[in-house]
Amino acid sequence: MRFTGVWILLLLWTLAPLPTGTTWTHTSWPGWNVALAQRSGGGVGGRGGFSTPRPAPSIPRVNPSPSPSLPLPTPRSYPTYPTYPRDYYPPSYPSYPSTRPPIYINPGTGYGFDLVALLFIGGILLVSFSMIRGLQRAGSGIGGGGEPESTVARLRLATLFNPELQANLRHMAQAADTENVRGLADLMDNAAVLLLREQAGWRFGMYEVWQGSLQKAEGQFDAWMTETRSEFLETYRHFEGKEVVQAGYQPKAEPDGRYILVTLLLAVSGSLPPVPTPLRREGARQALMALASSSPTNTLAAYVAWTPEAEGEALTEQDLLLGWPKLELL
Repeated sequence: MRFTGVWILLLLWTLAPLPTGTTWTHTSWPGWNVALAQRSGGGVGGRGGFSTPRPAPSIPRVNPSPSPSLPLPTPRSYPTYPTYPRDYYPPSYPSYPSTRPPIYINPGTGYGFDLVALLFIGGILLVSFSMIRGLQRAGSGIGGGGEPESTVARLRLATLFNPELQANLRHMAQAADTENVRGLADLMDNAAVLLLREQAGWRFGMYEVWQGSLQKAEGQFDAWMTETRSEFLETYRHFEGKEVVQAGYQPKAEPDGRYILVTLLLAVSGSLPPVPTPLRREGARQALMALASSSPTNTLAAYVAWTPEAEGEALTEQDLLLGWPKLELL
């Protein structure tokens, strides 16, 4: 009977109506919106630079300065005199002061060799100390002047929706060469050019920089790229030579949608030019120029993503604030 009563109470509690004003809501992670993740999006890029063998960090060579040469005493030169055979005895002359110059004994030169040895030992110690410091800098990933071994940067830029910009991003992604570092560097340059032409429509932005060792840079790049891809439904993707297009997607147009969000992700060896914070409009322009300063010699990976990708879709301001709360007003 006791268990029967408990089951009856649970049944009545589940059938009871909710209090007025109470609704069930889905719990979501901060900064992520289920409805927003169903928006269309596109991406293009690759990470071919990480597979290219990189030269080992060079150890600075320090050539010791030559040891100062000290003048050593040299024996005096005297005029030579004729010699006579052993069995020849010159005639004796009366004793009077001789005109032959006096003979001097030169002091030893041992002190000069001791100084040269000390200078030689000091040069060896200097070279050894320089090699040790060079190895320590190479092991910590810091070269001369404190430059990091690698840098990963991510720029998000929300601009007013422009169908021409959306179409140009798709064409750029289709024509990009994503299988070599030269194509990845050109991809970043072309994306920066497209966004610089839309400078009048910039509204929100965000810039992040990570610096560390080359071994960890690829992991950081992959983490940021995965996070970016999870923010929308990929209707187009061109990555490392493989192109994927999702067919049958139905655009979700909204009357108040008027934004498009573009994300630029870049990994380089070394560092990038500094960008002022807070970002603002001038900072966003400098961030684009910093990303465009990459070249085939230092590019490790690049990725460009944009949402929405499907024609007819646009993001609302509420979508931007809920989906990307770290965006700054430019």
